[in-house]
Amino acid sequence: MRSAFFFAVLAFLSVFSLKAYAADPIRIVALGDSLTAGYGMESGQDFATKLQEKMIAAGISARVDNAGVSGDTSAGGLSRVDWAVDGTPRPMLVIVALGANDMLRGIDPAVTQKNLAAILDKLKEKKIPVLLAGMKSPANLGPFFQGKFDRIYQELADEYDVPLYPFFLEGVAMKAEYNLPDGLHPNPKGIAIMVDRIFPVVEKTLQEK
Repeated sequence: MRSAFFFAVLAFLSVFSLKAYAADPIRIVALGDSLTAGYGMESGQDFATKLQEKMIAAGISARVDNAGVSGDTSAGGLSRVDWAVDGTPRPMLVIVALGANDMLRGIDPAVTQKNLAAILDKLKEKKIPVLLAGMKSPANLGPFFQGKFDRIYQELADEYDVPLYPFFLEGVAMKAEYNLPDGLHPNPKGIAIMVDRIFPVVEKTLQEK
């Protein structure tokens, strides 16, 4: 009975501490590509903005910086990670959501993994917590490529001991009603699903840091 009460108090305190930043918003950086940037949508409809709105609605005072660049690969993300996270306040979390364009261009998954590892190394050196958002390869790229690519994110999460959100487009990919006519980029309905699904993981990650 006492242990149950103890864990209940701990859970309350972790949520309370996270929401106690009302006067000083926590900063989150979403480092990604067009899926983060909000390709094809009006201003304010992008992933970062909608995640920020979701957090504020949940009572968490937060600023989510959109560090998404359409067309960016893991190499591009690596080249700009330093300036993306610089500034004040220091980010309490960086969501790394890169690799989709590497996959679409058929870049060797070993290269993608090396670039993502270098990003994680930089963030580790800066002592900035990370949530790694994974991507999955479609079957039409062949089982050999698919097998190598799909292992990247779990292997990195294990190596760097960071939380993994396995598939950034979970619930949205390959569903016409949630994507723009190109079938690749989420529409506002798709973004809403992405935010709803990743939000509990973001909240949990912040509470554990």
